[in-house]
Amino acid sequence: MRILSTLIAFLFISVCFAQPDEIAIRAVVKSAYIEGTQNRGSLDDIRKGFHPSFRMLRLMDDTINPLPLEEWIALIEARRKEGSSTVRTEGKILAVDITGTTALVKLELHREGKLIFTDYLALYKFSEGWRIVSKTFYKHP
Repeated sequence: MRILSTLIAFLFISVCFAQPDEIAIRAVVKSAYIEGTQNRGSLDDIRKGFHPSFRMLRLMDDTINPLPLEEWIALIEARRKEGSSTVRTEGKILAVDITGTTALVKLELHREGKLIFTDYLALYKFSEGWRIVSKTFYKHP
C-alpha cells in the first residue's frame, strides 16, 4: 500500500510540475496528429499543428521518400471520402525531450488494442507556438 501511495504522489507531483512547453507539445501532438490525422479530426487543427514545410520521411526500399504536408492531407481527405476505417486510433506519448526551441516526441499508435506504429515527431517552437516539422515511423507487423 505504501508503494502505491508513493507512486500516486510521484504522478501527482509530475503532473503539477510539468513544464509549460511539455504541456503545449503534448497538446499539439494530440490535437493535430493523434486526433487530426488518425481520428478524423479537423483539417484546420492539422494545419495549425504542423508547419507548412513539414515532411514525413518514409523509408521505402532503402530510399527516403519525403511526403509534404499538403500531399499527406490530400491522402487523409481521400481516405475519409472512401469511408475507410472508423475504428479509433489511440495514441500513447512515451517520451518528450525538449532542448530550447527543439523537441522530439516518441509515441505509439494502437488500434483495437494492437500496436500499429511507433512514431518520432520533431517539433520547433515558433512565435505562434510549437509545430511539428517532421516525422519518421516504424510500422509494426
